[in-house]
Amino acid sequence: MKKPYYAVIFTSTRTTGDHGYGEMADFMEQLAKKQSGYIGIESARQEIGITVSYWESLNAIHDWKKQADHLLAQKKGIADWYDSYIVRICLVEREYSFKKST
Repeated sequence: MKKPYYAVIFTSTRTTGDHGYGEMADFMEQLAKKQSGYIGIESARQEIGITVSYWESLNAIHDWKKQADHLLAQKKGIADWYDSYIVRICLVEREYSFKKST
């Protein structure tokens, strides 16, 4: 990825039951991929969920936050899916990785 770029880190604790969460999460991921400035996403869930989405700019993040279907999902999240959440927006200036050879 071309640096610098931005990471939106969404950590959450869920309410009990799905209540349509899985379907909406899949829809949000597909919708985000169509947004200008979207780079990618990584996600994991156990006791807490962590989803990190990557964006080219703060404007792209702002536009995603204001997207109509995403606004609906945010409201449903507060009403039905989350006990708590934190959103962190970070500038990624450097990255490195490791992958074992097979």
